[in-house]
Amino acid sequence: MPSDQTMPLPARTMEVARALAAAGVPGQVQQLSESTRTAAEAAAALGCDAGAIANSLIFISDGEPVLVLASGRHKVDTAALAARWGRGKLRRATPEQVRQATGQAIGGVSPVGHPHKLPAVVDTALTAYPRLWAAAGTPHTVFPTTAQELLRLTGGLLLSVGL
Repeated sequence: MPSDQTMPLPARTMEVARALAAAGVPGQVQQLSESTRTAAEAAAALGCDAGAIANSLIFISDGEPVLVLASGRHKVDTAALAARWGRGKLRRATPEQVRQATGQAIGGVSPVGHPHKLPAVVDTALTAYPRLWAAAGTPHTVFPTTAQELLRLTGGLLLSVGL
């Protein structure tokens, strides 16, 4: 459930909101009283299926951070995804690497609002949902979106990422 929307948004979330507005995204950032740190928590707070949660995951591949937007209904098969994507091995970024690449902490990483654009993949499983939810820079902020919008926002590729 949304919290008091008169509360000012955190600085990280304001950066995300500005990036969304600049990209012409109609969905508004929402601040929730419940945590959305995990797909299960986000789905419970939003009253949706965990698969409709677009997890923004940061991996390191070929010496650079990359963004994988994965459906909350499954885990990323890193070996299969690296092969499909034509990249070297994918390994999870450390919390410090995530913050350095995105300016955001694990559990609240948004698909946008990063210091630099990251190579990105959008999970094909996300296309099964007409409305998705993605983090907006903190574990208590989200925004509504679609798979097509995520592809446009990130310039990413649509690939299967799951096990």
